[in-house]
Amino acid sequence: MQVTESGSVRVDLVGGTLDIEPINLILKDVWTLNVATGLKAQVNLIKTSFNGVEIHSSDYNKTYKYESSELSEENVLYTNRFEEMTFVLQILKLFGINSGLKIELKSGAPAGSGLGGSSAMGVTLYKALCKFTDKSFEVKEAVRRVKGVESRILNQGVAGYQDYFPALVGGVLALKGIEGDIIIEQLFTPELKKVLEENVALVYSGQSRASGINNWEVYKGFFDKRSEVVNGMAAIAKVSSDTKTAIANKDWKRMLDLIGREGEEREKLFPNITTDKIRDLASALRAQGHNVGLKMCGAGGGGCFILIHYGMPLDALDALILKCNMRRLEFEVEAPL
Repeated sequence: MQVTESGSVRVDLVGGTLDIEPINLILKDVWTLNVATGLKAQVNLIKTSFNGVEIHSSDYNKTYKYESSELSEENVLYTNRFEEMTFVLQILKLFGINSGLKIELKSGAPAGSGLGGSSAMGVTLYKALCKFTDKSFEVKEAVRRVKGVESRILNQGVAGYQDYFPALVGGVLALKGIEGDIIIEQLFTPELKKVLEENVALVYSGQSRASGINNWEVYKGFFDKRSEVVNGMAAIAKVSSDTKTAIANKDWKRMLDLIGREGEEREKLFPNITTDKIRDLASALRAQGHNVGLKMCGAGGGGCFILIHYGMPLDALDALILKCNMRRLEFEVEAPL
């Protein structure tokens, strides 16, 4: 028996960190908008006779083999003896699986990219395991359970929910948390796809981002009622809501401007979200007369970012990106699943 699944990693457009409970319930009209990309996490499950679990990770270029006797609840949930495979093994634990399985994994995103590759891989693995075990699958339950696993492992407060949905739903999503539920609006149209792909570049800085640390600092500052954090998050919420309205009105120039403004508001809130290397690239583009906006992906501090370049020729853009020792990734907006 063999089961294969894939799921998109996301690019967050606006409203990151607003997907963390209960910030999303306290501020007004909170939306998080993101895009399912052509970069995809991939999972392949193969039934074996091995009395344990074998995992091959393309990201680490390594194979891990664990006897079933090693995979006790105590070891999997409450120790770090499995290091980078802890997340995978804790998801297996949700299904009671500790033997007879080979797993082949690929996250679909560069290490430390801030594109939510581990989250996409986690829910894609969960979906594959549902097929493998003939368990019914439901999108929000998958997000709830995998997010719970990832929150426990990160141990930095509550994890946000936005990273999981693009892998399972696709398209361009507007997500809104309400009491005990999440509203999912699909915004995808061929016209929106075209506008985003022609005006936005996804760039990998080569610098690993600081995981969830930035989000934790913002989260803590919000509930410590630091005015600059509360006001900053409120400003991001307003920009995000306005972006959703601009998309509804097909006001594409305003949409692109607002994505760049969200990046500016986020940098005011947490200056280290953007590195000097990334600022230098934006400065070089502007010095050449190019109008560009900059928005970090995920928690920032490195990783990937998007440049809103308003249709700038890609060969000129690529030349400057390479000069700064970065690389542009393919940016394709996936249709809804």
